[in-house]
Amino acid sequence: MPIANGTMFIPSVLTFIGIPGLETIQCWIGIPFCVMYIIALVGNSLLLIIIKSEPSLHEPMYFFLAMLGATDIVLSTSIVPKMLGIFWFHLPEIYFDACLFQMWLIHTFQGIESGVLLAMALDRYVAICYPLRHAIIFTRQLVTHIGIGVTLRPALLVIPCLLLIKCRLKLYRTKLISHTYCEHMALVKLATEDVSISKFYGLLGAFVVGGLDFLLITLSYVQIFITVFHLSQKEARLKAFNTCIPHICIFFQFYLLAFFSFFTHRSGSSIPSYVHIILSNLYLLVPPFLNPFVYGVKTKHIRDKAVKMLCSKDQA
Repeated sequence: MPIANGTMFIPSVLTFIGIPGLETIQCWIGIPFCVMYIIALVGNSLLLIIIKSEPSLHEPMYFFLAMLGATDIVLSTSIVPKMLGIFWFHLPEIYFDACLFQMWLIHTFQGIESGVLLAMALDRYVAICYPLRHAIIFTRQLVTHIGIGVTLRPALLVIPCLLLIKCRLKLYRTKLISHTYCEHMALVKLATEDVSISKFYGLLGAFVVGGLDFLLITLSYVQIFITVFHLSQKEARLKAFNTCIPHICIFFQFYLLAFFSFFTHRSGSSIPSYVHIILSNLYLLVPPFLNPFVYGVKTKHIRDKAVKMLCSKDQA
């Protein structure tokens, strides 16, 4: 509903611009994103099937890995189909409430992924630093509670963001979103009213989830390295280090993209908007795309099971 000075009262429908400045080549940009999405779906689904079907993989580390795979499937599915609809089928519109729901999905599962990475780091910390107590500490009950906790924490923390937008921000200067999905700051910047509370809560939520997890994961791996380097046998050091390599790879690629995307979107006004948007999409899509490769190649039990499954199909 238009109001004076070109502003409008909560638009019922919003329109994605896509990638500003690259509209003419968006159809081509969609191809690698589509390929990455398909590989992410197939890879993570295969990971879930392997973990579920192999009793020897019913351990805390693989439970968290299954959570990571399921999270990656939901996270990539929450953005890519709509993105491809914008790029290929000229379907840029989305209902305001649907936009809020997409925002909740994206930020919730971003938080879940961060929490799962923390849980995996703590699991490796106990397994390497206190190997004799690992089975006693990481019981099935504790693992279940951790799974529930890392799911509920971001799911509940994101809700106030939606309420602040829905209840406090009533006037908007435009209904055009310079993005390919409903990102919190991209939507907040459309409002003509004071958005300082929304910005502050967004920063607070990012620190409580991503920032705190990053610090705890870093401390866990520092302690792991200290313990590993004090092992007397070289083979034991290599074995312990090799079990951490997949986790460290995923940790770095997830948080490096996350922090760069987060801070450039809020303070990097000199960086072109298409760089922000491409990085934001890569941040959400690269982890689901790479995780099955990293864990499939570096985790022997999963690699052996995958080879076994493929060989049995060939023989059939």
